[in-house]
Amino acid sequence: MRAFEYVSPTSKEQVAALLGQDAAILAGGTDLLALMKDDIVTPTRLVNIKEIGVLRGITWNSATGLRIGALATIAELAEAKSELASYPALIEAANEAASPQIRNLATIGGNMCQRPRCWYFRNGMGLMPMTADGKSMVVEGDNRYSAILGNDGPAYFVSPSTIAPVLIAYGAKIRLYSAKGAGSGVRELPLEKFFVIPKSASEREHDLRPGEMVMEIVVPPPPQSLKVGNYEVRQKAAFDWPLATATVALQMDGSTVKQARVVLGHVAPVPWVSPEAANELAGKPISEATAKAAAEAALAQAKPLRQNKYKITLAKTAVKRAILNAQNTGGAA
Repeated sequence: MRAFEYVSPTSKEQVAALLGQDAAILAGGTDLLALMKDDIVTPTRLVNIKEIGVLRGITWNSATGLRIGALATIAELAEAKSELASYPALIEAANEAASPQIRNLATIGGNMCQRPRCWYFRNGMGLMPMTADGKSMVVEGDNRYSAILGNDGPAYFVSPSTIAPVLIAYGAKIRLYSAKGAGSGVRELPLEKFFVIPKSASEREHDLRPGEMVMEIVVPPPPQSLKVGNYEVRQKAAFDWPLATATVALQMDGSTVKQARVVLGHVAPVPWVSPEAANELAGKPISEATAKAAAEAALAQAKPLRQNKYKITLAKTAVKRAILNAQNTGGAA
């Protein structure tokens, strides 16, 4: 690990002045420190934000919904059963994320901002690794775990968070803070818009502007008629990165789906919202046939690479089972 400066601001207003081109924010550090040890990222300054109290906490209000501070750990999220009573799929996702040791350190802000697990990236070849003659190493090489949606290039990695798709299905928004420049103050955007597919090696996979930091995530109170199901496909039940995930939020009108949201994970460079699957569900009762048709619609535009066609079948299974899981859950508490 290379030498770096270490600073610990005590207010969010101090952070912006400390964030330069070669600075990095340190929260839980479970991803950042590993990247630094492997010389993948080489910040000259670490800005420790763990002393900033306003970034902590998980609170619930029946009028405004759920607030998750950027420094709330995944373990705290999993244990906040009272505050998350109306979001059972989120509790499930938090409990299934990573390992107990990592959950105790990893923060929700860091989980949203974690870098891809693509082995080309993790071995120092960049987000868009190229051969000497300008071809994609991913397309030409081992692409078993690469994207099958949103993969028109040059990005082929998959978004790594298993919690983000669940939050997106619940309609979450992310609040970003900056005290620097014309864009100072709080910027709020739908969580799905925070994730972007980079088009060049100089771009990042998150919509974070210079001097900006994640402040909190807010989730609206779900309607009583909302049913949410989540399903992950892994190679093994113990701690492992999923091969495909799906979260489905169904707003019901009796036994009929009034409105739906279908979000896939680990199949695209961003958490993948499928309006096609949602349209397939709207106005219909939930059944095996309906769930299967929605799964087919969700993956209709998939473009597998040479070695990852199997992910289409897994993703279809995840969507179908998430829909059927949602059918069997109660409404919001």
